[in-house]
Amino acid sequence: MDLFSYMNTEETKKAAPLAERMKPKTLDELMGQKHILGEGKLLKRMILADKVQSIILYGPPGTGKTSVAKVIAESTNSEFETLNAVTSGVKDIREVIKKAEDLQGMYSKNTILFIDEIHRFNKAQQDALLPYVEKGTVTLIGATTENPFFEVNSALISRSTVFRLNALEPEDLKDIMIRAINDNTYGVGMFMPRVSEGGLEYLSEQANGDARKALNALELAVLTTKPSSDGYIHIDAEILSECSQKRQVQYDKDGDYHYDIVSAFIKSMRGSDPDATLHYLARMIYAGEDVKFIARRIIIAASEDVGLADSNALVVAKNAFDAVHMIGMPEARIILSHAALYVATAPKSNSAYVGINQALMDVENGLVGDVPSHLRDGTSNKLKNKYDMKDTAEIKKYLYPHAYEGHYVQQQYLPDKLKDRKYFESSKNGADFFEKEKL
Repeated sequence: MDLFSYMNTEETKKAAPLAERMKPKTLDELMGQKHILGEGKLLKRMILADKVQSIILYGPPGTGKTSVAKVIAESTNSEFETLNAVTSGVKDIREVIKKAEDLQGMYSKNTILFIDEIHRFNKAQQDALLPYVEKGTVTLIGATTENPFFEVNSALISRSTVFRLNALEPEDLKDIMIRAINDNTYGVGMFMPRVSEGGLEYLSEQANGDARKALNALELAVLTTKPSSDGYIHIDAEILSECSQKRQVQYDKDGDYHYDIVSAFIKSMRGSDPDATLHYLARMIYAGEDVKFIARRIIIAASEDVGLADSNALVVAKNAFDAVHMIGMPEARIILSHAALYVATAPKSNSAYVGINQALMDVENGLVGDVPSHLRDGTSNKLKNKYDMKDTAEIKKYLYPHAYEGHYVQQQYLPDKLKDRKYFESSKNGADFFEKEKL
């Protein structure tokens, strides 16, 4: 790199947003992710030994995926190439591959290819990359906010190690902000900011594990606040509150967090925890989830998990679905809360769910058998053509339950080959308290 290019790069860095300028350059500057970057952990050992193999970095925004890639770029002896899946195509991949092949052939030098947002590559683009990852022409580092096991070619996944990055802890975010406040070159130290402890605490919680969001809010606060008479820019929680966006929850309607939160919502209702039920319901509502989608999940839980223990739960859930469709937000939140709490606090029985699944399994496996003769259709128009006289006599042996005491009489209903099969097992919970033997 010549002097002009170097100076241009440095000026570009200084003009970039604070979050970009403060990206760590060494392993020591990486915050959080101790489960993969702590002492003795695999990813750290790979970086320190400069033996990075193909990896996929997977986690929420602002948790350090690109930062890990940049640290690898700074510490490796390999050539480091970068592509963004949003703006790159097969042509760009082929150009990088050609360059990597030349370096490998002429200088025995390896190439690491970092692809940001790799989930955005379509199947053709991922397929174009696969043989070169397989041959070792390039070492792949992919970064994605989506679950790679759903979004990335399974063949690429099988040739890579997947590392999940977690949302950063508030203490990690505080350390990142303090480093930016004290950095006079790439941080905001030259503006002489003084951020209160309360402000740091507020923003470290408000950012919800996203370092980029925390740094962007900090920079905006510094640049828009006038210095006091002492020459310092004093920033407190109130100023940072004005500069931070509406708190974002980790929720993507098309991604992993969507399914995690929906799953937690359903399991909280099933587990009879009304507080957790309201928490996950609030997260879905806050993130703008379709209220009809939420209502449908409540209907399913009302039948699957409450079931016969309180059949009115299904009525409440169905009425809630109709009501939110008619009313809309914001009032629909109350209706959803009503239905979800009813399901969460109702007695539980999964006898309907278990019973139909077991019965379906037998039918799918061919365990059906003939309908017992005494249960067959015995209407006069069909008797002559459908059954012989013996069958007709058997049909007449059907016992009409209402003609007996308690409106019940013992007789066989299941086919002969399944006559001892038990599909329904009463939970003995709530209204699901049925014992045929005691009828």
